[in-house]
Amino acid sequence: MNLTRLMALGMLAEHGPMHGHQIRRWAEATNVDEWGGVSVGALYRELQHMEAEGLIEAVRTEQVGRRPARTVYAMSGDGELELRSLRAQALRATGSGADPVGVALSFAFHRADREELRILLRSRRDQLAAAMQDVAARREHGIAAGYLSPIHAAVMHRGVLRMQADIDWHDEIDKIIAELPDEDA
Repeated sequence: MNLTRLMALGMLAEHGPMHGHQIRRWAEATNVDEWGGVSVGALYRELQHMEAEGLIEAVRTEQVGRRPARTVYAMSGDGELELRSLRAQALRATGSGADPVGVALSFAFHRADREELRILLRSRRDQLAAAMQDVAARREHGIAAGYLSPIHAAVMHRGVLRMQADIDWHDEIDKIIAELPDEDA
């Protein structure tokens, strides 16, 4: 599933013609890469692919002052069909995706230095906590500024809850590793 494509088409459907920078700013303001798995860095490449596939079309070019010229895109009829298909796929999906932490602990735990593992996991936990605080702050700012709809705010809140669950799990696994007898390492 191409979540970057889904986000871009959804933005065009909701807001009408936009240039890539406008879509990127919204994506960055909501931190969708952290909670939604959208590859914001791939946005411009994805816009080019969608234009080549006829899902979006360039409607004009804008230039403000000395800023670079920006192509404004609108969704085509085929883009509307693609959006519906991607939305249905996303809403049916129940898998949680790749789990590198689970794979590392399940298959590469044997003979690992326990303290090194705990340090790595604590660092990851701290990064998750910082990201969660950032998403929560951006959500609150978006609500206060009036540019987040109740749906957008609820989706961001879900992202915060998911990150909190992962943080809680990190706390739990840290205790488990600390209490393991030496022969289990």
